[in-house]
Amino acid sequence: MVDVITMDQAIAAVQASIEKAKSMKVPVIVTVVDAGGHVIAQLRMDKAMLISIRISQKKAETSALSFMATDSLAARSTPGAELYGIQESSCGELVIFGGGFPVRRKGDVIGGIGVSGGSVEEDMIIARAGLAVLEGASEAAAPVKRRGGRKAKQ
Repeated sequence: MVDVITMDQAIAAVQASIEKAKSMKVPVIVTVVDAGGHVIAQLRMDKAMLISIRISQKKAETSALSFMATDSLAARSTPGAELYGIQESSCGELVIFGGGFPVRRKGDVIGGIGVSGGSVEEDMIIARAGLAVLEGASEAAAPVKRRGGRKAKQ
C-alpha cells in the first residue's frame, strides 16, 4: 500500500506555509500536488504576484515528478552537469529554482509542495513549513491501497 496526501493534510500544509509566510511578511502562493503532479490544494495570499500561481504549481509538480527538490535540480542542470538542458526537454514545464520539494513517506514520493512569491530562499523556507506537516502527517489515517507507488532513487 502506498500512502497518499489527503485533502485535509494538503490544507494543513498550505496553512502552515501561509502562517510562515505571514510571519515573514512575504505574500506567496502555495500548492500541494499528488504523486502525478495534480493539484490537491492551492492558496494565494493577498497581494501575491499572479504569475506565482503557475510557478508554485510547477515547482510542486517538478519536485513530485523528478523525486528531488527544485533547488537540487537547478544545481544538476547547469552547463556541463548531468541534467543540463532538462528544463528545455519538457517544453518549459519544469521549474529549476528553489521552492519545490517532493513529499516522501516510507521511502515513497507521494507528492510535492511548491511556493512562489518571495525570493528563492524565502520560498524554500516557507515551503519547508508545509513540507514538515506533510511528511509528519498522522499515519493514523489508513493509507490508500492503489497501484504503482514510486520509490525515490537512492
